[in-house]
Order: sequence, then C-alpha cells, then structure tokens
Amino acid sequence: CFRKILYAHQSLDTTEQCPERILGNERRQTCPKKCQQDKDCGNKRQCLCDGQCGLSCVAPGRMCPWPLPPGKNFDVALLSPSPSFSALLEVRCKPGFAMHNGLDSTIRRCQGDRQWSGDEPVCTGVVCPPPKEVERGHLVAVQRTEYEVGDTIYYLCKKNVLLDGPNQVTCLPNGTWSAEPVWNVLVSTSFSSPFLPLSFRSARCPVPAQRSRVIVGGVKRWPYDLTDGVVAHGENVTFFCKHPEKLCSFTATEVCVDGALKQPSCYLDPTWLQFKLFPHRLVSEIDPCDPADLQ
Repeated sequence: CFRKILYAHQSLDTTEQCPERILGNERRQTCPKKCQQDKDCGNKRQCLCDGQCGLSCVAPGRMCPWPLPPGKNFDVALLSPSPSFSALLEVRCKPGFAMHNGLDSTIRRCQGDRQWSGDEPVCTGVVCPPPKEVERGHLVAVQRTEYEVGDTIYYLCKKNVLLDGPNQVTCLPNGTWSAEPVWNVLVSTSFSSPFLPLSFRSARCPVPAQRSRVIVGGVKRWPYDLTDGVVAHGENVTFFCKHPEKLCSFTATEVCVDGALKQPSCYLDPTWLQFKLFPHRLVSEIDPCDPADLQ
C-alpha cells in the first residue's frame, strides 16, 4: 500500500516538475513510450518522470544492475533500499582523485531503461602545480614540479611584514592551492611605539546558502559544516544554480571580500519542504547541465 501511495505521489509531483522530452537531450538513454497519465500506459506500467526522457511509461519494479563491479579509484554506495526505478547511488572518488569536472562525487539514478544515468565515472589523480612566489614572504618547501593532494607548503615573512591568517597553503582536491595569506606591512610611528600593521584583519563572510551544498576550497560541502558557517577573506565560493528550463544545474562563483559575499543572481535557496522531502532533487544534487545546454 505504501509503495502505491509513494508512486502516486511521485507521479503527481513529477508531472508538474518533469522536463519535456526534447529529441537529442536523451544522450545515451533509451526512452520508453511517452505519456501524460497512467492510462496512456499498459502492462502494469505507470506514467512517471524518467529524467531527460520526460514523462514516460515505466515499470517501477524493474531493477538496474547491482551490485556494480568494483571501480578503479572510486567507491559506489546505493542510497536507496533497492536498485529499482528512480533509485539513487553515489559514486565517490577515493582521496587524491577527482572527476573531469573537478568534483569528488556524483549521483546516478536508475532510469526506465534499467541503466544508471550519466557517464561511466572516471576518477583520475589530482596534483597541484608549484605555488607562485610571493612578494612579501618566502616559500618553505621541497622544490617539485607537482604536489599531491594534502601536501602543505609554509610561508616565512620578510622583514617588517606581518602575516594575517594561516602561514600555510594546502593542495586541494581540485588541483588548486588554498587561499594565500594576507600580508600587512609594518611601520613604526615613533621611537617608543611598537610596529603597527597598516590594515586590520579582513572580516570573514557568512555563506548566503542554507539548504544547498556549495564548493569551498575544492570540496563540495553543506554550509553548516563550515566552521561558524563562514569563509575567509579572499576565499572563492561556488554555488549551484538550476537551469531555467531543464532539470540540471550549472555553477556560479563569488569571492568573499572583507565580510561581504554576494549571492549569485541565478541562485535560489531551496525551501524547507524541498530540503526535507526531496533532498536528492536539490539544485546541488541534480546532474550538471550538458555544456551545449548552457550556450
């Protein structure tokens, strides 16, 4: 009884939100018969949303392949009770590896053609180039052409320079270095007064997102998992925005500047009901848009 109610609720909900089937958008997915309501289907099939195929005649009990064979450099976890239609699984790269889009994980959905959505995952090793030299400090590191994820390099200040913040940078999972320190020149105002910094410590920024993950330091995180829910001055924060016509997402990046972090104009924070009832449909959890969709 519960399963029937669940599918009925899904059918009602997806009828309003399901994208129209547009020829060419299916990628490698084989689309079932198109429909508008259950009576358009036969043989115990239901009219349900099937991703880019739109509303389609689907047999809800049909299973996608599971368990999947072990992957190279990634782990796979089933997020649903069974691998049936609309079930979700997470593919997560092992530490030090990332996908071609720079992320360390993706969600795949069991489609009506009994295949998992999206491309077959490929996780490759991530390295960082040598960090750039800084004008007011010295790098303390073994000189190499590339550094592995997690490698840390330290800075030493030059004379009459004060370091504002951490004295190190770390190679991040997206192949970039964490934010560089802020350097303040010291001046002496009199023979008796100590050296004083020309500028005060720059303010940190609260992240203007509550119910969607963001990318900070190359890692996809919930805002409430950040220390005090803030990021440092100069830190880039990447938000996920929903395509206005299709069920996919694209990213927009803003930077924290002295306590102010703007919300991208394309970003809309999910409602409490969306966050609680449909977490897998949050803008940060749906599939990324095909580059052709953003042109």
